[in-house]
Amino acid sequence: MTATAAGTAPSLGRGVRALRAVAIASCLPYITFKILWIAGDRTGVPDGSTLLDHRARMAVANGVSVVLDATVVVLALLLTQPWGRRVPAWLLVLPMWVAAGLLAPIMTGYPLQLAASVVEGSRPAPSNSEPFLDAWVFGVVYGGFILQGLTLGALFVRYARRRWGHLWRGAVGDPPATTAIRAAVTAGSLLALLPAVMHLLWAAGATTGLSADRVESRSTDFYLVEGVNGLFAVVAVVGTLLLVFQFRRGAGPGSGLSPRWPLATAWVGSGTLGCWGGFLFLVTALPGEQDQRAAGLMVLTYAVSMVAGLLLFSGVVSVLRRRAA
Repeated sequence: MTATAAGTAPSLGRGVRALRAVAIASCLPYITFKILWIAGDRTGVPDGSTLLDHRARMAVANGVSVVLDATVVVLALLLTQPWGRRVPAWLLVLPMWVAAGLLAPIMTGYPLQLAASVVEGSRPAPSNSEPFLDAWVFGVVYGGFILQGLTLGALFVRYARRRWGHLWRGAVGDPPATTAIRAAVTAGSLLALLPAVMHLLWAAGATTGLSADRVESRSTDFYLVEGVNGLFAVVAVVGTLLLVFQFRRGAGPGSGLSPRWPLATAWVGSGTLGCWGGFLFLVTALPGEQDQRAAGLMVLTYAVSMVAGLLLFSGVVSVLRRRAA
């Protein structure tokens, strides 16, 4: 009998409490920096930083960032408190999808960037580039993001296994996806080809669609980030297609593919496409000093990425709802 069925909740072990504490503590540096910058403090912001331009716009962006990171604190409590089991599913699923989509590329890309910096040694910034933040700020903030992803992910897996573990038993295609679900996933997969191809082209050194300032400021970090984004786009498509379209490893009972890994990859991949696509679309669509004509394909790529991620995510949710029924 589950804890919910029994009407009681099991006591938290030390490991769970430790994960919750680390998840909450890892949010504090980022929130602190953002609040300081909103208040006009320049800790970690060098002279000439682009953060000093458009102060009102940056204040709004920093305020949104504070709300998003504070949501991690709420999620950490929700995933470990008895009342969290009574929260409507959508109220947890949506922010966890956003968190997975935003944090996964950072958790993958930042260690690769650190490894590249060790291999290459000290790398001078491009001559035309302007300082953004002091290097130590990235270490503190991105280190916190990685801890958030690891701890929040572990807490969510524990929570989901207890509340919805029955949804990923059996095999994919049981029950079969409806025509509407397949149509949405097919459309999302086709749309995802554009961001996948463009990110991989940019990672390979192509300049098609990039604004002039982006071309001139490219570095190893840029290529690694674009490669990671392209990889997650591919992962999103493959995972969702495997989850929605019935796939069998052979004939007979038990030959169907388990939905666990397709579900995990579809969840994270669609979140990366949808959430980072939406964020980058808003950033590039805002009026600025860049050559808007040259950046047009960038804006289109990010907009299509956002739509593709939402379509793929809708397919994932629909499959889970059918399995629940």
